[in-house]
Amino acid sequence: MGKEYERIEPRLWEFIENQKVFFVASAPLAGDGHVNLSPKGRQGTLRILDDRTIAYLDFGGSHAETIAHLRENGRITLMWCAFDGPPNIVRVHGRGEPVFRDDPRFADLVEGFGEADGPALRAVVVVTAELISDTCGFAVPFMDYRSERTLHADYFGRKTDEEFREYTDKKNYNKASIDGLPAVPLPLPPR
Repeated sequence: MGKEYERIEPRLWEFIENQKVFFVASAPLAGDGHVNLSPKGRQGTLRILDDRTIAYLDFGGSHAETIAHLRENGRITLMWCAFDGPPNIVRVHGRGEPVFRDDPRFADLVEGFGEADGPALRAVVVVTAELISDTCGFAVPFMDYRSERTLHADYFGRKTDEEFREYTDKKNYNKASIDGLPAVPLPLPPR
């Protein structure tokens, strides 16, 4: 059933690239802190950089839990599951780092995403795999993909970068996580 891998092998690479949604899990070090689990899935916002490194675009919103957890301890798990075709679940457990707008690596990383770059981008999360595994996924239901949701891009696309930066500054859980950990360094630098 389940198997562990040292690298993102071609079969896993193809599986990951074909999924429409993935999930990101992170947690603070404190035992009473809140575990975070977030769905991600805007088309083209995830890239496999090499057989042990994955990056995804982190767009702004009302919270920044994953960023806060990564800044505190770096632990992250990414998960994909098949909602159609043969059942499968792939997990990448590793260390993540948010690369912010003022980091010299930011522009080169973003360029690799091409048209997936968009309004309200605040960071690129780079994940280095420490453990890669797959399991059967026999209990995952079949679900049909209809289309991309454009609400986030439409909403923030009506704002200038300055207006987005003001929005970010006003949201309590962008400055710090729900557990009070530092999240997005503010003020957000312009792009």
